[in-house]
Amino acid sequence: MQGKKGYQEKLFASFQLSERIPNNNFYRRLKGAVDLDFLYPLTKRHYRESGRKSIDPVIFFKLCLVGYLENITGDRKLIDHCSMRLDILFFIGYDLDDELPWHSTISRTRQLFPGSVFEEVFTNVLGLCVEKGMVSGHTQAIDSAPVKANASMDTLELKVPEEDLDEHLRKVRAISSMDKETPHRKSKGDRSDEGQRGITASKKELDAIKGRNRKWAKDQDKRPGAGNKGSKYTSNKTHYSPTDPDARISVKPGKARKLNYLSQLSVDTAHHVITDIRAYNADGKDNQQLPDIVKRLQARLWRQGLIWENCVADTGYSSGENYAMLEQRGLKSFIPPHGTYKVGPEGFTYIKEEDHYLCPRGKAIPFRKVFLDSRTKTKKKAYRASSKICKGCPLREGCLGKVNEKQFSVTYHRDEYERNIQRVESPQGRYMKGKRQGTVEPVFGTLTQFMGLRKINTIGLAQANKVMHLSAIAYNLKKYLKFEQGGSKSGAGVLALAKRTFRLLFGAYIKHQNWSTTSRPTRKKAP
Repeated sequence: MQGKKGYQEKLFASFQLSERIPNNNFYRRLKGAVDLDFLYPLTKRHYRESGRKSIDPVIFFKLCLVGYLENITGDRKLIDHCSMRLDILFFIGYDLDDELPWHSTISRTRQLFPGSVFEEVFTNVLGLCVEKGMVSGHTQAIDSAPVKANASMDTLELKVPEEDLDEHLRKVRAISSMDKETPHRKSKGDRSDEGQRGITASKKELDAIKGRNRKWAKDQDKRPGAGNKGSKYTSNKTHYSPTDPDARISVKPGKARKLNYLSQLSVDTAHHVITDIRAYNADGKDNQQLPDIVKRLQARLWRQGLIWENCVADTGYSSGENYAMLEQRGLKSFIPPHGTYKVGPEGFTYIKEEDHYLCPRGKAIPFRKVFLDSRTKTKKKAYRASSKICKGCPLREGCLGKVNEKQFSVTYHRDEYERNIQRVESPQGRYMKGKRQGTVEPVFGTLTQFMGLRKINTIGLAQANKVMHLSAIAYNLKKYLKFEQGGSKSGAGVLALAKRTFRLLFGAYIKHQNWSTTSRPTRKKAP
């Protein structure tokens, strides 16, 4: 017999949200695994004692996490999505007839809390992963990737005072035939300060930009269909974004030039748990940011009871100063050196005991001084021989060129370079290279494609840093729920638990000593 279902709303209905959510549901398991009550004392100082009640900070963070778990970057779309999902309503603690917060409340609260609050939540979630044995700590892979900023290249402005515009245009840009047709969109408001609007580049840098601009225009004119499109070469030294002054122009081979932020990511190689993430300006170099990353990451791992031993990264983090810094902190670097690194002139032999080089004819070129390279801002050692030892040498013309004496410079951290190269070329170094490629790069792909980090939906470096932390928190929580209970290779969970127990006992002992010292009655001396 054919059935036919009719629908009529009931005036009264018995409905409990908890009964409708399966026990193996992701958000039900997540609600039981994560306790965010520590946010109440952490965020209390950011609210006034009186006035209208704001959104619950725990609810705010849960809503943000749902957005990155569901790959939703818009606050308006996030609220609409949550209102249609029973499991998400159960996770955030709302019933069917409860009205969800207004979407603008999410963005205002995100601006209200400082970055330290988001970092504290990240550290707390990392502690859960450590206690479960997911983090070994001894090997960390570090890498970076650009993340698109919430600003358009069409709104770029020249860093030129208005009265000197024509003069600076002639010095800085070579206008191609297509530039006249290049679309320009005026920004609604200029968030930059006066320092960002003025040119700070030297004449040498401007000349280099001018040459690249001419080559760029020439290459673009040869492209198929170039007559229908405009193209211009832009640089951070000559242009800025009034929409988001912290965003910087950057480009990767084969990619279009965009306004980006740079995400620096550290991943533990045991089970691919993110141990550190931070937003930086996209025009900075990786080797300049490594000291800040190492300092922050090593302190965080130590607080979790973990000992960091191996630092694995690509060539972009290479520098003698970084190798020396890592050795001072007791870390082994597995960072391939730049192709420009040279031990010394070709055919010359270094004698470490006397700190000099021997030329192919056996003449010594002694060490003279240590100086700071004005271009690279790195320490170097200068070697120079007397012009007398090169007289009559058959190699003089090809060796000296137009100068009268042999002189050259090498990096001050030559020994650190050589030790790092030895590690990189060892079997362990080749293993570490494969470990890095199979660890941190897939994590970046997951964050950008599935965890809401394809584009920063906020303005400013501080807000971009919060976005990256939220994405990393969501990623670690997903890994946490999928991980099957088991022992870590290094016993990290047991070590972390032992260290925390020791701290509690030691803290109680100190409090007892202070109490007994202050409350103990003083004895009067006998007359």
